[in-house]
Amino acid sequence: MRFGVVVFPGSNCDRDCYNWVDKVAGNEAVYLWHKDPDLKGVDCIIIPGGFSYGDYLRCGAIAKQSPIMKSVTGFAQKGGLVIGICNGFQVLTEAGLLPGVLLRNTGLMFICRTVELKIENNKTAFTNKYKKGEVVKMPIAHNDGNYFCDEVTLKRLKAKGQIVFTYHGGNPNGAMAGIAGVVNEKGNVLGMMPHPERISEGLLGGVDGLRVLESICNRTQR
Repeated sequence: MRFGVVVFPGSNCDRDCYNWVDKVAGNEAVYLWHKDPDLKGVDCIIIPGGFSYGDYLRCGAIAKQSPIMKSVTGFAQKGGLVIGICNGFQVLTEAGLLPGVLLRNTGLMFICRTVELKIENNKTAFTNKYKKGEVVKMPIAHNDGNYFCDEVTLKRLKAKGQIVFTYHGGNPNGAMAGIAGVVNEKGNVLGMMPHPERISEGLLGGVDGLRVLESICNRTQR
């Protein structure tokens, strides 16, 4: 399977994601430069974490204007798989590919630690290798991870099973309903604040994040 890792000025998890796909999971990975709209025939796009364009204005607000994002949007609208991690989640909400927004953490401080996540929906392209209700561990590292949406949207997210991950045993950033990750209505676009690529090798303390990639590959092989 061929994965494309988008690179913006300020991305700092692009190499981590490339390694995650290529070295850890044994799939093909290519970089997608933000100024180049060519998606290079990829099967799945990863928008990595970092500080795209220095997080000026709002996180992800400038990145959504990049030439690559027009291609990403078209790819997603046709059913292509897209996953945004941390800053990538912020970019996807700014681009309108996911509902809601990511606000400043309630404690107004950058948070960098491992948290527990509950799998709320294991029927998606990104979570089918997990069990519903399972609790896993993944690291977070963000200043603006406080997910927010209006009550009507929240009700719809719950009704349609779009809430994929929630924080378990404590809410680190004040996110509404403890939301740590959501998918769009079609289920082909995922945004998540935790970093699965940082917890996919035993050397890094666990492999809970590897199943995100395994789920994607499992879905495409069906």
